[in-house]
Amino acid sequence: MYGLGDVDFFDRIAPLYDLAMPPADGEALAAGLDHATRPIERLLDVGGGSGRAAAALAGPDIAVVDASVEMLSRARRGRGLAGLAADAGRLPFRDASVDAVTVVDALHHLPDHDAALAEAARALAPGGALVIREFDPSHPLGRLLVAGEHAIGMNSRFRTPADLAAAMDGVGLDPRIVDRGFGYTVVGVRR
Repeated sequence: MYGLGDVDFFDRIAPLYDLAMPPADGEALAAGLDHATRPIERLLDVGGGSGRAAAALAGPDIAVVDASVEMLSRARRGRGLAGLAADAGRLPFRDASVDAVTVVDALHHLPDHDAALAEAARALAPGGALVIREFDPSHPLGRLLVAGEHAIGMNSRFRTPADLAAAMDGVGLDPRIVDRGFGYTVVGVRR
């Protein structure tokens, strides 16, 4: 597990996290998942922490994957979700073994974006979708978020929608920018 970056921060704030964070946008996630060209029966919520995004989804078998053990305990105990402590850059899943992967408000916390994207693409079955909800650092509110996270010592690295779409293309996914704004959604469908 990566053990660096923002994991220690999330381990410390786990008891308060769900009190401070609004629910995940289930409609935006569902709109992203609609781009999959295969039925979604098995979904990984990578960087899923307390299960906030997984709780906004209905239907598939969902496993929350996160490096923060304290956040995962919230997903398991608080929401009854399956959770696995793992590094997003080295997912313990077979090639082409899942139908969808979500990364919600978390990519910017991962220490190696390229490794995480490559691992998500590897784990996806053909026609499966990687749905990423993130914050645009070029948006006025995004600039404030970047400054705020850096001010409290986070190692966050944000990407614009176009940059993220290009990175998805580079790992064998067909990228689509689904929506834009402070919070945006980019989907990559496994070719």
